Amino acid sequence: MNIVVYPGTFDPITNGHTDIVQRAARLFDKVIVAVAANPKKNPLLTLEKRVELTRQVLSHLPNVEVKGFSNLLAEFVHEQQGNVILRGLRAVSDFEYEFQLADMNRKLAPTVESLFLTPTNHLSYVSSTLIREIASLGGDVSEFVAPEVAQALKERFGY
Repeated sequence: MNIVVYPGTFDPITNGHTDIVQRAARLFDKVIVAVAANPKKNPLLTLEKRVELTRQVLSHLPNVEVKGFSNLLAEFVHEQQGNVILRGLRAVSDFEYEFQLADMNRKLAPTVESLFLTPTNHLSYVSSTLIREIASLGGDVSEFVAPEVAQALKERFGY
């Protein structure tokens, strides 16, 4: 069984993330969306809320599971019996950082491959950082995120 782990902070999950997961679900037997606690990034939403929203958004995909994690990614992938780490590449600027991560993960988990997918063209500029900024200023993010995510951001920012 090919099990892919798609890690990220998902703060919040965007339509770009969803696009990557939907395509991965067609390629792999099982997709585990691994929502990282990542306190160093000072997430806007709690880990529990990010996991809940991600589960809601991806609930239509039967071979997708969503799990929170706070340990080393290589350890988490091993615990889940994964054999592939999936990462998204939006732009050339993402490549250098992702290349470093892939090399380190190869060293930490030699039996696990890294795979990169790019989002559909019209979603390539969408990032969680931009979504948070737009939402914090009262902007409409409904074009870039699922309805439940847009609602959660409205509630978080009090409008």
